[in-house]
Amino acid sequence: MQNLALQARASANGMRLVTITFGLALPLLMALGLAPALAQNWPTKPVRIINPYAAGGPTELVARELANALSVDLGQQFIVESRPGGGTIIGAEIVAKANPDGYTLLATTLASVIVQPAINPKLPYNAEKDLIPVGLYSTIPNLIAVHPSVPVKTVRELIDYAKKEGGKLNYGSAGPGTGPHLAGELFKRMAGVDMTHVGYKGAAPAVLDIVAGQIQVSFLNITPQVPHVKAGKLRALAVTGAHRSALLPDVPTVNELALPGYVTESWNGIMTTGGTPRPVIDTLSRAMLRVMATDNMKNRMMTLGADVTPLGPDEFAAYVKADDKRLTPIIKSLDMKSN
Repeated sequence: MQNLALQARASANGMRLVTITFGLALPLLMALGLAPALAQNWPTKPVRIINPYAAGGPTELVARELANALSVDLGQQFIVESRPGGGTIIGAEIVAKANPDGYTLLATTLASVIVQPAINPKLPYNAEKDLIPVGLYSTIPNLIAVHPSVPVKTVRELIDYAKKEGGKLNYGSAGPGTGPHLAGELFKRMAGVDMTHVGYKGAAPAVLDIVAGQIQVSFLNITPQVPHVKAGKLRALAVTGAHRSALLPDVPTVNELALPGYVTESWNGIMTTGGTPRPVIDTLSRAMLRVMATDNMKNRMMTLGADVTPLGPDEFAAYVKADDKRLTPIIKSLDMKSN
C-alpha cells in the first residue's frame, strides 16, 4: 500500500516540513478522531479474503458466496485467494502481518485461532493480538464417510471394524490441527479405537483420495462429500453436528446412535489484521449482517450444507473465547502435532 503522507507546510514561524507514513500516523489519527474519516469511504479498492485451505473445499465455497454478496453490497470487488498449508498457518500469517487497513481478510475457522495456538508453540503470529474478529457467518457439520470397499454401513459397525483392524484404517482430514482433524481425534478417543490420521492441504484433495480408495475413512465438512455420496462413490455413516443436515436428512448424527455427547461442528468467520480501525471493522460487519439476512444468501448457504449464524465483531469475539475455553484443554490432552 502506498504511504499516506501527512504534511505540515512551512509557516511564518519556520515550521519544518514533516512527513509521517501511514503506519506511524494511524495511532495519531485515531487519537485525533480522524480514523472514522479515513474509514468513511471504505472500501475504495478490491478486498482480498485469504482462504487458508486448498481451493475447492468448503471454506472456500462459503467464502465465495459471502464475497460475491459483499461485492454487490459495498460496490468493490471481494476476491477469495487460496493460500493453503501448515494447517492454516500460511494463510493466517499473511493476514496477521498485512497492513491494518481492512483490505486483507481471513476466512477463519477454529484451526487458525484455537487449534494452532494450542498445539504450536512457535506459531508465527499471536492469534489474540494479530487477528481481530469481524463477524461469524456460518456453521457446517462434518460428515464421517467411508470408501465403498470398507465393509461397514453404520458408525457402530465402523467402531467395531476399527477395533478389529487395530490401527490399520487410515482417515483423512483437511490438515493437522484443523476442525475435521479434531473431530477425528475426538471420535477415536470417545470410541476407544485407533486409526491413522492422514492430513491434507484442505478438504478437496482428501475427498479425491478417499474416492480413489487411497484412504478408507474421512472426517471432512459435509459439503464436498455430498455429490460423491449421492453418486455412490462414498458411503455416508453419520454427521457430527448437533442435528441432521438438510443435505443428507436420512443420515443420522453420531450422537444419535453411537456416541452420546459427541458433537463437533466447523464454523466460518471473517477476521482481519490487528490494529485495523474499528470504523472499518464496523462497516464490514454491518455489510456482512445485511447480506447474511437475505433469503437468497440463506438458500445459497443451505445448498452448501451451511447454517447461517451471523454474529457481529463483539459477539464473534465472545464466541471464539468460549470455544477456546471449551476446546483447548481437549486439544492439548490429545497431544496433536502441527506440521
